[in-house]
Parts: sequence; C-alpha cells; structure tokens
Amino acid sequence: MVKETVMWHSDRLDKDMHVNVYGCKGVPLLFFPTQDSMAGSLYDFGMIGCIKDYIEKGKICVFTVDTVDKESWSCTEGINSWRTARQESYFQYIVNEVVPFIRTRCGKVLPLTAGLSMGADHAAITFLRRPDLFQGLLALSGVYDCSYFYGNYMDGDLYNNSPEHFLANMNTNHPYINLYNSKREIFCIGQGAWEEPGATSQHNLQRIFDEKGIHAWFDYWGNDVSHDWFWWFKQIRYFLPFLLGEKNIPEEHS
Repeated sequence: MVKETVMWHSDRLDKDMHVNVYGCKGVPLLFFPTQDSMAGSLYDFGMIGCIKDYIEKGKICVFTVDTVDKESWSCTEGINSWRTARQESYFQYIVNEVVPFIRTRCGKVLPLTAGLSMGADHAAITFLRRPDLFQGLLALSGVYDCSYFYGNYMDGDLYNNSPEHFLANMNTNHPYINLYNSKREIFCIGQGAWEEPGATSQHNLQRIFDEKGIHAWFDYWGNDVSHDWFWWFKQIRYFLPFLLGEKNIPEEHS
C-alpha cells in the first residue's frame, strides 16, 4: 500500500499541518480522525488496515488530516470566541487548502468524506456547509449540536459549525436541499456505552432532515454497540460499499 505524508504551513491556521495519503488511485476519501487526533491516528488505531483492501485494489485513495480540536472544541478553559474562531479557521483550511490538494491528486472526481466521533462532526460540518465539494458523507458516532461542547454560548462562528442549528434555519427552497438529495449521506450511531449524546443528537438531526425534505440514511445499531474502534471497524466495512455506490442504499433509507 502506497503511503505518503505531506506537510505545509497553513496561512489560515498559522501552523504546519499534515495530510497522510494512502493509495494512489480510486475515489478520494477525506477521513477525519477522532477528537484531538492527528493525521496518523487512523493508521495507528487500525482503521486504515481495516479498509486496506479497498485501497490496494484502487477503489479508494484515503486522505487523513490533523485536527486543531485541542484549540477549539476541547479547549474548555479557553476564551469561547477564540475557540469558535479557531474552528472556523479549521473549516476554511479544509475547504480552501485540503480539498484543492485532493483535487490536484485525484482530478475532477469529487471526494467522499467520513469521520469517527468528533471526526464525524467535522465531516458533517464540512459536507453540509459545502455539498458542492463532495459526493457523499459517512458520519459515525458524531454529536451535531454545539451546545454539547459550549453550553449556552453562541456566536456566528459557532452557529456555522453546528449542523443542528444552521440546518434548522435553512429555507426549504435553499438550493442546497436539492444538492444534498443528489448525494449519498449516511449517519450511524450505536445505543450502547458512551453513545447516548450522539444518539440524541442524531435523532434531532434526523428530525430536521425530515422537516427540510433532505433524504439520508440514519442508522441506529443496538444497545451493545459502544463508542469504540471495534464497532467503527464493523460499521466502515458495512457502509463503505453503499457510500461508494457499489450497493444501493435500502429503499426505506433513500
């Protein structure tokens, strides 16, 4: 399996940021790691190995990224306005630096995006704010309400990075609605240990999608399914064929 690490200094974040690339052909997949993690985390915990066959067969080329969560979502002692501005800068880094980098490697093929836990939040934020840049989304065990991290605090940057907020106020005639419905979006959450906040948030997000007429697959796994790598390995193997269009999303979820 071809592996490469690329680093550049991000002007938007004013720091060096890394992107790991696994594979050299196939549909590009922008994969966000778990909270506070760096680009190598998905490899270190075995996720890249879990989907190695897809990479080696040239079905996907995976791009993993650093996060700045420790300066934003996780920085609970920090100044809220600085934390939220940092997350907005991270979003701008992804869409204006990482996505163009992916396009230089993979041409005109729009990337997919995916993430685990906080990585699911990043994937959902990025996809839902810029559906024109992606062809599909897989979000596993995310929490899509900023109040879980910020309590009652709100400002413009945080609003724009909280899907439950900005989608709830989206006009049903917004052009993004049709764009969402031309893509493949999958959200999955377990109902076991440490998944309760995510399960509540996913139910809320599903309700908003239904109200707006947005079609997506919201899947809820059993009470034994915890917030852990063991289950994310199973989920990525189950959902990846649907995300790639190798299998049709079940009619009741389409």
